[in-house]
Order: sequence, then C-alpha cells, then structure tokens
Amino acid sequence: MQKSPGPLGIYYGVVRILLGQSDTNLNVGDTIYRRTPTPLFWAAKHGHEGVVRILLERNDINLDAADGYGRTPLCIAADYGHEGVVKILAEQGDVNLNADDVYGRTPLAWAADRAILKVVRVLLQRNGVNPNIADQDGRTPLSLAVAGGGEEVVTMLLQRNDVNPNTADHNGRTPLSWAAECGDDRVVRILVERGDVNPNIADCNDQTPLAWAAGSGHSGVVRLLLERNNIDPDRADYCGRTPLSMAALRGHEGVVKILLERDDVNPDTADINKETPLSVAALKGHEEVVRMLLERNSVNPNGACTSGMTPLSLAAENGHEGVLRRLLERNDINPSIAADFDRTPLLWAAWNAKEGAVRILLGRHQPRNTRQMWPNTALLGRAERGRGDCEDTVRPGLRQS
Repeated sequence: MQKSPGPLGIYYGVVRILLGQSDTNLNVGDTIYRRTPTPLFWAAKHGHEGVVRILLERNDINLDAADGYGRTPLCIAADYGHEGVVKILAEQGDVNLNADDVYGRTPLAWAADRAILKVVRVLLQRNGVNPNIADQDGRTPLSLAVAGGGEEVVTMLLQRNDVNPNTADHNGRTPLSWAAECGDDRVVRILVERGDVNPNIADCNDQTPLAWAAGSGHSGVVRLLLERNNIDPDRADYCGRTPLSMAALRGHEGVVKILLERDDVNPDTADINKETPLSVAALKGHEEVVRMLLERNSVNPNGACTSGMTPLSLAAENGHEGVLRRLLERNDINPSIAADFDRTPLLWAAWNAKEGAVRILLGRHQPRNTRQMWPNTALLGRAERGRGDCEDTVRPGLRQS
C-alpha cells in the first residue's frame, strides 16, 4: 500500500501545483487590513520554511515585496523570530537586508527589539547588514535592545566595531539612558564597563542616565553608574532638578540614601522654582526621605520656594503629619515664616482642614496676631469656605490681639 503523504506533504503539493500554473502571479497578494501582500510574506510570517523554499524556486518572485506597513518577508520573519526563514531569505543575493518599514525599522531592529538572539546572530553574520540604521525615532538596534532587556543581544551588538554605543535618538537619549530607566542591572553593567561609553550624556531635557535611574528608583543601577569615576552625580536637568531631587520627589528611599553618602552631592540644591529635595519630599509626604535629608546639617529646613512656602508649609497644607513632626524636631526650624497671602504653616493647615496638622503646629509657639492679607483669621477663612472642622482646634491659638 502506498504511504499517504500526510497533511504537510499535501500542503506542499498544492503549492507546487499552483506554482506550475503559468498565470500564477507570485507578487500579488490580498489587501485585507493592508497586512499580507504576497504568498512569500504569508509563508515567512508563519515560519513555513518548506513553502518559502518552494516559492524561491521561481525566478520571477520579488523577495522584497512589502505589505502596507513597508514590512518585507525578511522583516516580518525577523519580527516573529523565525530563524530558519530568516536564514533562507538572508542567503538570497538579491534580498535587501536593510529594508526599513514605515517605522524606519530594519529586520535587525525588530529582532533586537524583541531580544531574539538567534535571529540577530543570523543577520549579523551577513556582510551587508548595517547595525546602526536608526528608526523614525532615531533609535538604533542597540538602543532598542537595551530597553528590551536583551543582555545577550546587547553583548553581541557591542562586539561589532562599527556599533557606536553613544548614539543618541531624536530625544537625545543614548542606549545607557534607556537602560538606566528600564533598570536592568545586567545591561547597564555591560555598558558602563566599556570605557567608550559616556555616562554623562544628557537628553533633550538635560536628564542624564543617572537622573533617569534615580527618578525611576533603580538603586542597583544608580550604584553601577556611580562606580564610574567620571560620573557627575549632581547634574541638574532643564528644571534645575538633580538626581537627588528626582529621587526625593518620588520617595525612592534607597536611591536617596546612596546619593547622600557621597560628598559631591549637594543635598540642598534648589531648582528653577527654588524647590529643594527637602521641599519636594515634604510636599509629597515622604517621611523617611525627609528624615534622611534633615540629618544633613547643610540642609536648610526653612528654604522657601518661589511662592514663599517652606517645607513646613508644604507639609502642613497637605496634612503630612509625620513630615511635620520630623521638621519640627530641628531646632532651627521657623514655624512662623509666611508665604504668599501672609500664610504661615498653621494658616495653610487650617485653611485646608488638616486638623491633625493644626494640633501639631499649635504645640509650637505661634504669634497671636498672625493674619491673612485680608482681614480674616485662619478660622474665619475656613468658616467662609464652609469648612469649620478646625474651629475648635484653631480658636485658642488665633485670637486677634
């Protein structure tokens, strides 16, 4: 009895029969959703190596026929990780190894972005592949690989002498910048251990890799970056915020601790709004960060921002009781400094119905004649707004003189 060819054999047989028809056009496909233009694209997308080989037997096939998004069969095969199909297509002498799609991405860029090591290896073995072609955002295969966590892909790309590890994208961000934000210690270590990688390149917002790592709370990455002798740990961004300020703003205690251990980090640097790391930490209620900052004698607990509000005022306004207690432990704190509208921390707390904060502040001496610019006490201001919940608390300490 003759053995059945099986489903796959029948499938290949049908393909061969169709290819034998003189009127079969291999370079015309469907138009559904603009996604699948030709039979070769279909076969490449789904990893059908046998069908790809059969189709390539025809001399009239267009290897680079792209879909509506500019993706060639090689590009889609690389994107989907079909190593065998990529190898078959890449070996064709007339295939465009660097064909980019509407996003400006080449087959290598897609494979690097997906961290598909086997496909990246196949492509890099071809002499015609350019590993530095940037996409529409200016990101190279290396830039995409570091963000995708492809440690092995990053290593393989950096083994090429023609790969520039400092190439910045259209936002000024280098591969190290992306790796620092993503927080992959292994990828960052690969980059910082290279002497030709500049750790201080800032992006269009003047944010360095250290700023991205600090703002994202990646303590391990921060430590790795600080191991570089040429790192600038105190560089401010376009808003004047340092890495310490970014970490303090977002409550990243581990990063704050690491940065405060360095003598070349100023813990009291103010940004363009005159907000210091202590100010932003107090504003957000990050008690432990406030505690660490207050341990540094060089930190001014009374520093006012452009609105005149001190860290104490910011904490009082938002009812951060733990922060208030920390600030009031400092002997040099002044609880009577008034901001805009002549509001003291106590007035801010009363105005915003922060009863707990009011009680804490009343534990410190308050001037009896503290008033707003208009002729209302804090109590009357609260009453006018229909929120008198602090009335009984505030009245004893705010009688008009």
